[in-house]
Amino acid sequence: MGAPVALCFLLRAAPGGPEVLLGRKKRGFGVGKIVGLGGHVEPGETAAEAAARELFEEAGVALVEEAIRPAGTVDFRFPARPDWDMECVIFTCTRWVGEIEESDEITPAWYPVDALPVTDMWQDADHWLPVVLSGVASDFVVVMAEDNETVAKFSVRGAD
Repeated sequence: MGAPVALCFLLRAAPGGPEVLLGRKKRGFGVGKIVGLGGHVEPGETAAEAAARELFEEAGVALVEEAIRPAGTVDFRFPARPDWDMECVIFTCTRWVGEIEESDEITPAWYPVDALPVTDMWQDADHWLPVVLSGVASDFVVVMAEDNETVAKFSVRGAD
């Protein structure tokens, strides 16, 4: 069982089509990569509470609770580094309060949903993130290779 983690993808309408908020990691796990905003679920928190707390810490915005939507899970496995294993609960949200701002951990930016910056993301992102952003809640399993960068196996839970 991996560490409990929550991610929340903010979505907005834009003239060229829907956009998603992602961020470039400035420190910690995944430094230098563009990632979804979120982090570890603290003891006593629900995954949704953790996602809301992390969005506030990383981007300075308060999520509107009734606009938070469950979007599935990703079970991340790192056989070469089992201490990196994560059980990730994913949410999307279309309403928040406050202006998105940079933090000491993340430089947030909006990206077109149909043109995600996958070359700057973890390699697994292009396997599951487009599905999540399309509004289809699914449960995924990602097993990373020995290099902890490339995907050794990807599956949709229940579709095996």
